[in-house]
Amino acid sequence: MSQNERDFTVLELQARWDKIRVANLYDTLDRMGYGDQCLDLGIRPLFPHQHLAGKAVPLRGGRDPRTHEDDEAEKARKGEEKTTSAFLSLNDLLFPGAVIVIDTGGERWSGKFGEMTSWNAKQHGAKGIVLDSYIRDLWGLEVIPDYTVCARGTSPIESYKRWRIHEMNVIIAMPGTTTIQVRVAPGDWIVAEADGVIVVPQEISMEALVKAEEIEAREQGMREDFAKGMSFEDAYKKWGRA
Repeated sequence: MSQNERDFTVLELQARWDKIRVANLYDTLDRMGYGDQCLDLGIRPLFPHQHLAGKAVPLRGGRDPRTHEDDEAEKARKGEEKTTSAFLSLNDLLFPGAVIVIDTGGERWSGKFGEMTSWNAKQHGAKGIVLDSYIRDLWGLEVIPDYTVCARGTSPIESYKRWRIHEMNVIIAMPGTTTIQVRVAPGDWIVAEADGVIVVPQEISMEALVKAEEIEAREQGMREDFAKGMSFEDAYKKWGRA
């Protein structure tokens, strides 16, 4: 099997990554010398039975530097209540199989993105979003099909005038679990489910995918043997997974 990412479309690879369990991926990366790729365990899917896999489109944001007077002047100049220009610019970077990953810059309490902006991202191909803070509209997010949100939780606090996107499609640092920070570059693979969120550097992604698929196959063999009545000891000898 080819181990060159260029031999496959993003969606072909995304479908394969979508079958990989996070714990098995962690074991794979750990054996490859990449044991620090797990994000802070406080960041995980809001809905635990969802699975996310896709290529990272990283953003960096932070506190909105505008004052109330600046905001009022801007609204008067543009004749509008709220701008969506940053979200519309993001659309140009999205593609089928993308995952938005946001370094929120330390502004923890407002809800970045929400139901409507997530619908917008999905319409431009995004499979989900990962952020080291909060998001809005829990009930609305739950019913967006084939779209997974990984966050610390939800907040009703509007981010407009409190937080904004500063840079798009740049290398960012997300909080880690076994290390302080995890580097996320454009094109890295993001895999997430109830156990947590893993970042797979693009340069090792094909090797990691093939090795993780081998683990998945061995574990499935064990499950099938367990269903037939095989003991754990015999299954472990046969498949080597525990």
